[in-house]
Amino acid sequence: QVQLVESGGGLVQAGGSLRLSCEASGRAFSSYAMGWFRQAPGKEREFVAAISWSGGSTSYADSVKGRFTISRDNAKNTVYLQMNSLKPEDTAVYYCNSVVAGKPSGDWGQGTQVTVSS
Repeated sequence: QVQLVESGGGLVQAGGSLRLSCEASGRAFSSYAMGWFRQAPGKEREFVAAISWSGGSTSYADSVKGRFTISRDNAKNTVYLQMNSLKPEDTAVYYCNSVVAGKPSGDWGQGTQVTVSS
């Protein structure tokens, strides 16, 4: 059974940067597309970014395009999310998951809290 462990969140001022990491174990990580999702208080979980199994293709939500960059290191079973020019509206718990047919497909990890102060 796959396990996902997210890390790297924290408190940052608007305009700042954070780099999130998600380490996966338990199955063939390099065979799956991976994605980042987030859930703000009182809101549904939403898609943030995704990356193909090879890393050759990426996609982003319009709200983060140009500010966030997703990447992966299959040798380390890890996917990353570099977040720049952070805004208060980016405040949320961030989760990673495998992606199949454009939807999250595995069990969720505990997530990592990102808080952006104005």
